[in-house]
Amino acid sequence: MNIVRKDLDPTNANITISIEKSDYEAKVDKTLREYRKKSNIPGFRPGMVPLNLLKKMYGKSILAEEINNILSEGLYNYIKDNNIDLLGEPLPNETEQKEIDFDNQESFEFVFDIALPPAFEVELTKKDKIKYYQITPDDTMIENQVKSYAGRFGKYEQEETVEEQDMLKGLLVELENGEEKADGIRVENAVLTPAYMKDEAIKTVFVGAKKEGEVIFNPKQAYENEAEVASLLKMKKEEVENLTSDFKYTIQSITRYHEAAVDQDLFDKVFGEGTVKSEKEFKEKIKENIAENLLQDSNYKFGLDVREFLVKKYKDLSFPDAFLKRWLLRTNKDMTEERVEADYPKMKEDLTWQLIRNKIAKAHDVKIEKEDVEAYAKKIARSQFAQYGIPNADDQMIEPYVQEMLQNENQLNAIIDRVTENKVVDIIKEAVKLDVKEVSIEEFNKMFEK
Repeated sequence: MNIVRKDLDPTNANITISIEKSDYEAKVDKTLREYRKKSNIPGFRPGMVPLNLLKKMYGKSILAEEINNILSEGLYNYIKDNNIDLLGEPLPNETEQKEIDFDNQESFEFVFDIALPPAFEVELTKKDKIKYYQITPDDTMIENQVKSYAGRFGKYEQEETVEEQDMLKGLLVELENGEEKADGIRVENAVLTPAYMKDEAIKTVFVGAKKEGEVIFNPKQAYENEAEVASLLKMKKEEVENLTSDFKYTIQSITRYHEAAVDQDLFDKVFGEGTVKSEKEFKEKIKENIAENLLQDSNYKFGLDVREFLVKKYKDLSFPDAFLKRWLLRTNKDMTEERVEADYPKMKEDLTWQLIRNKIAKAHDVKIEKEDVEAYAKKIARSQFAQYGIPNADDQMIEPYVQEMLQNENQLNAIIDRVTENKVVDIIKEAVKLDVKEVSIEEFNKMFEK
């Protein structure tokens, strides 16, 4: 087997692989003999079928399979042994490839097109100026978080007098001429909340009512749509279309949600027992957490801006456009030429950033260790727990979730990619000049509005 590379231009090349009879003859013969051992053809004893007959029957397919194996292995090893950095994958050449005749040829030649990344170096200096948005935590954010914790760790209590947001449970009975209707609608344990009623006058009748008290109202007037009425009366929607009756509601229980007091009990529930011991320390701790989260947001935005800045800086890189478009069409069955043309500019930007990132990582010998991956997975898990109201989940609590992420191949690869990018962005942050700008959270969020 002979392999020759021919460079056509800086980003396009051909690889020609020549395969001779001596490369495959022994393998084809061995495969035929294995077929012979297993063949069961009428007129011949098992294992005694003439090789010439088997060759006539299966020789072409065996030859094609062996040639394909030799070709694949040879191409892969050549690329690996010569450290060829490819864009996409090798494609069969469409102009120089000669027709293959397995019936009559003994020597074969295969030509592949390959695409190479453009040659360039990434240079970063303090002359490269990139904005860095530093988000300032304000008192409103801190107070809102205090209120959020107080609400999250509050509790339900029974009350004697109705307020608008209370949940009521009681007996609901249909009336006729002011009296309970014989065989009328009767609902045990009917649940309602005055705040959800559209009719303000009826809502006012409920507010201030007492436990064991009675309220007369018309459900069709109280609620905005028939679905809500049907839910309250435990009926089908079509059954309440012509309902006009008033109902008597006897209040059996009044349940109200009370926010937790901002005291030591709340401090311990949020941050762990004894971590903070006063409201001042509580707010300081909240401020620290907010600042840490905002730092992550600032770094995320910086990462986006870094990418945009460097892709623009190296926008004139020359790519093997024709090859890449052909590769997209060949490797994506749902892709059309129109879609390739529409998506290609974005793909080039992604590819440019990938090349820049890889060059920086290689130049600075960036390595992703197991500890880096596990630390980032823990960070994700803790962030998820914080959203569920557990801001200080310990390692024992999050470990099962971390292991689940790391055992999922897609999630693992995504984490490795994210860790790599973070390390590269950190390198860039040190190399360029940061144009630091302090912004409020409102100003920061507006940057992501479209």
